[in-house]
Amino acid sequence: MTAPGFWDSQNSARKVIDRANIIKKQIGPLEGLESRIEDFPVLIELAREQGDAQSYQEVRSEYDALAKAISDYELDLLLAGPFDRGSAFMTIHSGAGGTEACDWADMLMRMYVRWCERRGMRVQIIDHQAGDEVGTRSATLEIMGENAFGFLKCERGVHRLVRISPFDAAKKRHTSFASIDVTPDNEEDIAIDIRDEDLKVDTYRSGGKGGQNVNKVETAVRITHIPSGVIVACQVERSQPKNRAKALAMLKAKLYQIEEDKRQAEVARQYGEKTDIGWGSQIRSYVFQPYQMVKDLRTGEKTSDIAGVMDGDLDAFIEAKLRGKKAGADDLGDEDL
Repeated sequence: MTAPGFWDSQNSARKVIDRANIIKKQIGPLEGLESRIEDFPVLIELAREQGDAQSYQEVRSEYDALAKAISDYELDLLLAGPFDRGSAFMTIHSGAGGTEACDWADMLMRMYVRWCERRGMRVQIIDHQAGDEVGTRSATLEIMGENAFGFLKCERGVHRLVRISPFDAAKKRHTSFASIDVTPDNEEDIAIDIRDEDLKVDTYRSGGKGGQNVNKVETAVRITHIPSGVIVACQVERSQPKNRAKALAMLKAKLYQIEEDKRQAEVARQYGEKTDIGWGSQIRSYVFQPYQMVKDLRTGEKTSDIAGVMDGDLDAFIEAKLRGKKAGADDLGDEDL
């Protein structure tokens, strides 16, 4: 940063500064942990000298706090991917189940918005297609915050809901599906070449509650990448060029993720491992009736606190996936097989 000409390119300088800040955030806490670990034996000796319950309680409290701090730091280091520290695009699609599936997709969207709010992240709805009767047919969210992609990439896959449908007069149990896709929001660092002749661009009127240009002119943009069949759309901006630029950024991110999935699948094949990355994999079941249980089929992580999970309490599931926890035979119930 002190080299001559460092500030000649603002973009290059910003990338170096961002990288330096990430390194500082890793080194600072590490030095703090080392200092606390060195001081811990001294705290134990003081407690032994004083010999009272309060001193031993202080040792226990510091031990618990130190163990949690080490665990949190270890989890932070697991976010080592090239885009893990950045923002993300999340796309939610309703699956089999009709009206029930659209309602399930809407519930998932609220769940992830609440998780983002808990972590101080900002969420913007880039595109939203409502269901025929209720809920959401598909939605794309831009999630802005530190480590957004690193955490949310663990949520990619198919999510299954089992409940007594509120839309069924006979009160029968229904099973619904929705898929989650997450891609990095970092267009500048994604080296994907997209040719204009490979794109089909459609414009349409934005949905929403009205306002300048909304529902009046064709500002919304839908782009189809012909070779891959990937479709992206954006209607959040007030001008067509801005929506097009945002849609192109999402397209680059999706194409990058497809290539990354292929690479990881090939690595898994060579090492004889079954990959759980991709659209075709069911990763989690949310059972509301006849019992209450949320279970991750990849890690075996589960909880009966359905209300907490649907209100955004997902950290246990995300952490289990990041730490590489694997589900054993005892973690798979009959309903999962």
